[in-house]
Amino acid sequence: MAKLTKCRVLIAGMLSPPAAAALLVCLGVYIELENSRWFRLSALTLSFAMVLATSMPFLVTSVLAIRDRRGLSLPAKLGLIVALLSLAIPLKLAPSAINPWKQSRNMAMRDVPAPQFETLELDEKTQSLSDQKGKVVLVNIWATWCPSCRAEMPKLDRLYQEHKGEGLIVFGLSVEDAATQRKCVAQIPVSYPLLTYECEIPAFYQEVAAYPVTFLIDRRGRLQPGFGGDQVYGETGSRGCCPPQGRPWLGGAHLG
Repeated sequence: MAKLTKCRVLIAGMLSPPAAAALLVCLGVYIELENSRWFRLSALTLSFAMVLATSMPFLVTSVLAIRDRRGLSLPAKLGLIVALLSLAIPLKLAPSAINPWKQSRNMAMRDVPAPQFETLELDEKTQSLSDQKGKVVLVNIWATWCPSCRAEMPKLDRLYQEHKGEGLIVFGLSVEDAATQRKCVAQIPVSYPLLTYECEIPAFYQEVAAYPVTFLIDRRGRLQPGFGGDQVYGETGSRGCCPPQGRPWLGGAHLG
């Protein structure tokens, strides 16, 4: 027992990387299976929980080292060095803990000039936000691997077809390359433009933690509160914030 106590910093340090990985897996399983069963935690809360949990093995090792009043022996120093490797996991997760906050902040913006972008469609035609003056623009951030994104594409296309004559334009913006997007469109055809990241896209449209996300830009080129991935369409194709009986953002005084 005395030998075990003497080497506790080394033991804790050696166990830190696998313990951090195990905690990450356990939290991932919880998020996948339990988070929506009993109560739903926000993406921001879950991200911070993952960062904190995967940091715990290193923190435990550090506390043990501090409590060792005899000074750090060579095995203890080795244990701390190995424990430092476990910090690679929370450091990797840290940006994902910030993105949910950034996404919520961006989606809540109102009457702020929308960041401009100019990029290419799948057919390499140039599309620029500055060319859409006087129109209502929906910028849908999506991914081919996202089931919710794929499910909403036909509804978003129907919304576009019904209201493009009233000045509605929809852009589907994905970080994936054109070839990957084309494979998806072959299965789920849409008529609105799908854009790539071939040109420079402002960070505003990349700070996404949960897909899909749709940013709403009014006829003055200003942002209005956007739509999150959990919102649904009404029977006629409009989102929950835009009831079937009317879509004020298409031409009302607020957005006109």
